[in-house]
Amino acid sequence: MFDAIQEYKTFLETKTSKNTQVSYLRDVRQFAGFCAPETAAEGDIEAYTRWMTERGKSSSTVTRSLASLKSFYGFMCEKGYLDRNPVNGVASVRTERKSPQILTGAEIDRLLLAPKCTDPKGVRDKAMLEVLYATGLRVSELIALDANDVNLSARFIRCKTAGHERVIPIYQDAALALTNYINKSRSLMLHDPEEQALFVNMSGERMSRQGFWKIIKHYQAKAEITKDTTPHTLRHSFAMHLLENGADLRSLQEMLGHADISSTQVYANMIKSKLSDVYQRTHPRAK
Repeated sequence: MFDAIQEYKTFLETKTSKNTQVSYLRDVRQFAGFCAPETAAEGDIEAYTRWMTERGKSSSTVTRSLASLKSFYGFMCEKGYLDRNPVNGVASVRTERKSPQILTGAEIDRLLLAPKCTDPKGVRDKAMLEVLYATGLRVSELIALDANDVNLSARFIRCKTAGHERVIPIYQDAALALTNYINKSRSLMLHDPEEQALFVNMSGERMSRQGFWKIIKHYQAKAEITKDTTPHTLRHSFAMHLLENGADLRSLQEMLGHADISSTQVYANMIKSKLSDVYQRTHPRAK
């Protein structure tokens, strides 16, 4: 696949100032750490603006990033790589800053137990939820997985995003759920035996973002979780739970696929803030 960002960089060098080049490329590369820019749709852009807002980015930063992405996708359209600019119609988000939503261990347990493995759909749903929490994958990465990206014997998943590849281990229960799905359900759901997608819908084709969004909302309700639970909530929970149990930032950065460790640092800051709150509430001399 062509390197879209490199081509865009060459384009900027002939059209803009050095400061503009640095700013635009920084924003586009940060977006590339969130999802594959070559295949991003309007929903991905909207999810990215929410992601930035949840991490305390100012509305001016979000607006600037959208401007950078609009320029990047304008270039892609001009070159004929895309038919339309996915940034068009996406407004800058102006909401109060909110910390990422994190599920407790008990809520995670209820969510993962919600699918009943009595039919192929339930087996698939169980595997998808287990894999998402086991790996912290973005939803776009989860649905992009192919069957050959899984190594069940070694218990890891290979994730390929924007020309980069990372290998993420999965815990035993996730491996068992995935084994159950691959061995007993996936072949029954396939429409085309040659289909490469790991997770397929009831038509036997690759699962869509919208399809999985509905699945997780269904099990949120079934598990009686009142927090707004999205695929990215499991990614946040994965990161926080690993850090709370002693994971180091560099390893977490690698597993999450963050290009910049400052994106990972957000979770460490949340833990520090949480500890500070506990201290202030409980230490007898902190009143």
